[in-house]
Amino acid sequence: MVTAAQPTVLIVEDELDVAETYERWLAADYTVVLATSGSEALSKLDDSVDVVLLDRMMPEMSGDAVLEEIRSRDIDCRVAMVTAVDPDFDIIEMGFDEYVTKPPTRDQLRDTVERLLARGAVAGDLQQYFSLVARKAALEAEFTRRVLESNEEYNDLVARIERARANLDTSFDGLSSDSDFIGVLRAIVDDDSSSDTS
Repeated sequence: MVTAAQPTVLIVEDELDVAETYERWLAADYTVVLATSGSEALSKLDDSVDVVLLDRMMPEMSGDAVLEEIRSRDIDCRVAMVTAVDPDFDIIEMGFDEYVTKPPTRDQLRDTVERLLARGAVAGDLQQYFSLVARKAALEAEFTRRVLESNEEYNDLVARIERARANLDTSFDGLSSDSDFIGVLRAIVDDDSSSDTS
C-alpha cells in the first residue's frame, strides 16, 4: 500500500511496456509516477519527486533536454539516466547522478533508487561529488585506461573530483580510494536514516 511517507519516483520512458516493468519493480516501496515523453515528464515534475529514472533516447524531447530543464528548475531530486546509449565523453558535463545502461535488472534498478535516495539526504557538496564520481565510473566501465588517460575531458573530470574531495570535510582524509570514501559516506547516511526512524 502506498503511503504519503513513501519517496516518489518519476519514470520517464517512451516504451510503455518498459515503463510498466520498472513500475512493477518499484511500486511496493515507492510512489511511482509514469511519463512516456519528455514534455509529460516535465508537466508531472514538482518538489514531491525524489528520484527521476530518465530514458536518454526519446522522440521529440531527448532525455538530455529533459535533464537540462530539470536542473534549470532547481528541483531537489536525483536523476539516473537509464539508457541503451553507451556512455561517451559527452556525459561529463551532464547533470545526472547515476548512469545505468539498459536493460537493468530488477535489483540494479532498485539499488540505484536506494542509492539516489541516500544521496538526497546529504549536503549539496557531497551530492556534487557523488555525481562527478558516477560520471567517472560510467566512463571507466566503457573505455580502457589508455583511452581515458589520453582524453583531456576525462583528465579534467578527475581533477574536478580531486578538487571536490579536497573541499569536503577533512575528517575523511586518509581514505585510500573513492570507493572507501563513498563507503564511509553511505554508512553515515544509513546511520542518519536509522536514527530518523528510531
